[in-house]
Amino acid sequence: MTAVTARGVTVGYGATAVLDHLDLDVPSGAIAAVLGSSGSGKTTLLRVLAGFLTPAAGSVRFGDRVVASAGPGRPPVFVPPERRRVGIVPQEGALFPHLDVRANVGFGLPRGSGARIEEMLDLVGLRDFGRARPQALSGGQQQRVALARALAPAPDVVLLDEPFSSLDAALRGRLRAEVRDLVKTVGATAILVTHDQDEALSTADLLAVMRSGRIVQAGTPIEVYESPADLEVARFVGEAVELPAVPGRGAARCALGEVPVHPGHDLGPETPAVLVLRPEQLVLGPEQPALESRIGAGPGTGVVREVAYHGHDSLVRVELPDGSRVAARVAGGAEPPAPGRTVTITVTGRGRIFPAVAAPRRETVAPPPRSGLPSGATGV
Repeated sequence: MTAVTARGVTVGYGATAVLDHLDLDVPSGAIAAVLGSSGSGKTTLLRVLAGFLTPAAGSVRFGDRVVASAGPGRPPVFVPPERRRVGIVPQEGALFPHLDVRANVGFGLPRGSGARIEEMLDLVGLRDFGRARPQALSGGQQQRVALARALAPAPDVVLLDEPFSSLDAALRGRLRAEVRDLVKTVGATAILVTHDQDEALSTADLLAVMRSGRIVQAGTPIEVYESPADLEVARFVGEAVELPAVPGRGAARCALGEVPVHPGHDLGPETPAVLVLRPEQLVLGPEQPALESRIGAGPGTGVVREVAYHGHDSLVRVELPDGSRVAARVAGGAEPPAPGRTVTITVTGRGRIFPAVAAPRRETVAPPPRSGLPSGATGV
């Protein structure tokens, strides 16, 4: 069953379309991540789903219930936020500072809901903090309180507006795993908007990539990462290794030699094309005959120009003889080659071939704005 369905949703400010005939389907019980750069329209989408913004056209359904409908040929429908059974977790929690944790969790619940409040505090591991004020809690604890408040009324849908953006990296990773477990425990359907690719890939069951007010690709994180719909998606979701290439039958010729490619765009040899690989597909080191035999392409060579050490792995940037650069991922525990060293580069697996487009390699992402959702809103 589909829990959330958006069809043709359009929102504009003057002549600018912020959402442009957007379509989205979220299965019941799934965690969906809407991934987009700043200005892509993702927070506007969340506001439409929450009922804080009325679309100019299109429809939104929660299950079989139409909660918004507008435009030619559609009966006008608008269900206000308090009747949508939606829970909301804003960017920075937006807890009420004058209320203790118990009162924050119980905000919006009917009187006599003490047992439900205790159940939610147990769920998020904060039973002993019920009488504490929000300002006495850590950032991670505050976000858990915000999640408990959103889940307390048993909403049909939980909306999360970049809830981890203000936390440090270690806490962010730990908390998003906790939030995923909690949402799965209660069986809720959740929609998370984010500009963080790692967050989207590691948290979501469904990943929807948003660009210029539209969903340009939706699928499992593995599908989107390994089979991007176009070159821009490949660039935005993860690290993309791009090389000018000449398409052929089942392969493409580039600076690394003849590389097998997945079926996809039917490009002729005269069509300007780009071969896309992922850094983990590039193996650095001496010649490796076994790999060469398996993929049917001999290793290329290059000079290491930069090594970025991340602990769990290293990203090694190598300059090829034609002056282009590629990035290879070396697993943690293996010593990466030093800058200035000449290495061989062998491609494993298959690449993706796309028509070349005149666009920057990666869009610069501005720091996330403050939440576009009303401060302190519970949506219940």
